[in-house]
Amino acid sequence: MHVGDLDLNLLHVFAAVQATRSVSRAAERLNLSQPAVSHALARLRLALHDPLFTRAGGGVRPTPRAERLAVQVEAALQLLDAALAEADRFDAARSQRRFVVHMSDIGADEFLPLLMADLGRVAPGVRVEAQQLPPEAIAPALEQGRLDLAFGYLPALAGTESAPLLQEHYVVLLRRGHPLAGALKERTARPTLERLDFVLVASHAEPARALHLLGLEPRIRLTLPHFTVAAAILATTDLAAIMPLRPALRFAALHGLQVVEPDLGLPPFTVAMHWTWRQAHDAGHRWLRERALAMRFTPLAALRRGATAAAAAQRLSAAAPRPARRSR
Repeated sequence: MHVGDLDLNLLHVFAAVQATRSVSRAAERLNLSQPAVSHALARLRLALHDPLFTRAGGGVRPTPRAERLAVQVEAALQLLDAALAEADRFDAARSQRRFVVHMSDIGADEFLPLLMADLGRVAPGVRVEAQQLPPEAIAPALEQGRLDLAFGYLPALAGTESAPLLQEHYVVLLRRGHPLAGALKERTARPTLERLDFVLVASHAEPARALHLLGLEPRIRLTLPHFTVAAAILATTDLAAIMPLRPALRFAALHGLQVVEPDLGLPPFTVAMHWTWRQAHDAGHRWLRERALAMRFTPLAALRRGATAAAAAQRLSAAAPRPARRSR
């Protein structure tokens, strides 16, 4: 006998008869007719090869097998009730739940500091695992429950629920003092783009697609797996990268780069959070979505000021006279 072969509704009938010691009172408790309870008990007797209950004065008495079974059935039903109740409420302060999210490396840089700071305050036991999946693997992972949420600009992801987080557009990132930076700021930047050499980040399908749409694939000189190392390479070469504005401004502030916003002919796009309808009403999942939607992103003006201040500091450092070396 395996639980997969058993109608679990029979266990509710068994537990009610065990608790009331009466078929009629069990029927009242379950809001069933007495014949329906008797029929359910008959099915359970056949399945377990035991009479389970025998007649006693004014009701029924459990057999030794039923008494042993009752302890386990009660515990199992309580466990199921707790699991079902969890679907209706989520105690963030006490939860130890693990959530798996898809984010790119630059997406994690944008979202995770805000999200983890928030969770540290209100849900210290909740764990987050960030993964960067290939674009074609995101939808199956969401459908199969291996992934709770997917963050990013994911236009190929179909059949999901989604909520917008950020509006973005593509810019050009290159080193400060790049000889072609000034020409990129002119009204017609296309001839200058065709003179630049580019870094392609293979794990980001959409910036790669942007290079393709601009006809710049022949100008790709370096292919990398992630954006993380790209900034240091841009700072020491004349290579350029096409990427979203917000991460470009962060890289510019940290690595002495500059962001140029020519008219690339590429439309703006929406960075969103995606999930499947199967998760829509799960209380914990809904709670995490609400926390993500409440994130307060650094305003673009502040990011621009940070990049400008870093550039000014770099210029001052470069212009500062070096102390004379003392002769021995």
